[in-house]
Amino acid sequence: MEPIIKDKQYYKFCLYGFLKNLRFFDAFFILFLLSKEITYGEIGILYALREVTINLFEIPSGIVADTYGRKRALMESFIFYIISFTIFYLGSHLLPYAIAFVFFGIAEAFRSGTHKGMIMEYLRQQQQQHQKIAYYGSTRSCSQTGSAISALLAGILVFFSGNYHYIFLFSIIPYLLNIFNIASYPKSLNFSTDSKTKKHREYSIKTTFLNLIHTLKSAKTFRLINTSALHSAYLKSVKDYVQPLMVAVIVMIPYLNNIETSKKTGLFVGIFYFIIYYISSIASRWASKAVNNKYNIVFISLLLGLTAGLISGIFYDFHLLVIALITFIAIYLIENLRKPILTGYIADNVGNKVLTSVMSAQSQLKTIMVAVFSIALGFLIQHLGMGTAMIILSASLIVFGISIEYWQKKSK
Repeated sequence: MEPIIKDKQYYKFCLYGFLKNLRFFDAFFILFLLSKEITYGEIGILYALREVTINLFEIPSGIVADTYGRKRALMESFIFYIISFTIFYLGSHLLPYAIAFVFFGIAEAFRSGTHKGMIMEYLRQQQQQHQKIAYYGSTRSCSQTGSAISALLAGILVFFSGNYHYIFLFSIIPYLLNIFNIASYPKSLNFSTDSKTKKHREYSIKTTFLNLIHTLKSAKTFRLINTSALHSAYLKSVKDYVQPLMVAVIVMIPYLNNIETSKKTGLFVGIFYFIIYYISSIASRWASKAVNNKYNIVFISLLLGLTAGLISGIFYDFHLLVIALITFIAIYLIENLRKPILTGYIADNVGNKVLTSVMSAQSQLKTIMVAVFSIALGFLIQHLGMGTAMIILSASLIVFGISIEYWQKKSK
């Protein structure tokens, strides 16, 4: 296979993903909220609030990015992230955290799909469209490497500080750096209209929106968007709940029992997440090798991911916690194998001028799913326990995924 071109812009793309994923709080988010006496049901509502916010701003943010400039949209998203981190650091109860989730949701809406669109546009300019899966998989690998290092550093920080507050403060630094990184991107990737007249801008928004609607009418494109969104929404809904499972496994580790529980937990959670994200970075690099036209890799990988969650829940209920943790990690690996493949497939089926808007439409569908899954999962865990909740959600989505695949094949 032809090697990808690793020029200056490639490393800027990699740096973007690396800095974006230096969210030091990610590895401890559920534990942080639980330490503030937020219940699982309330956590589910907070997650749903974030997703509703994303949903409200998703397609408008994509249209703004396509019409007025992707660089501006990305830089503004990171400002909203920083506001969110600051509120989490200063807050102490449910209301300020709800406000922080809203700002986080706005930031996610302005960011999602935008950077992928810039990568695909750059490959088009360089006449390297055929490399999109390998290229995006490689840059995403850097993102996962950032997550791995972030988790390890966060674990060390919690180990020495004994609390979770500082990880939000430290997360601001890489996001400030990323604003400068994005500002250095070439103007050719901004993809905004040159006209400054209000009339022309209104026309551009209308044209972009109509092109988006036309694209989504394609059954093949909509099928890819739906299949991609389902697994991504599933992982986003369940991923933070691995933290209590990690804590349960850490209690059984016969080391560092002479130090505070919070410090021991912080260190080992950081190590566990480092391993998860490091393996995920490898999975992203392997994405281009997993493409095989003989098999429906998109559907097969969806079922594998959901089945891994189902099995994890079963092992959790049988108190086989280590095996439950390992199968839970498989969901991460499958998602990071799927994402570059699906990004490439979607790029093959839509016009570049509306690619960011289509990516945003995919994210919007995902956010609707996450909002529903998060509320359901939060209350299921609160009343039935995590294992049973994982079994119910995973089994339901397996049935749903198979039904949608059957219906789409039958309607051809």
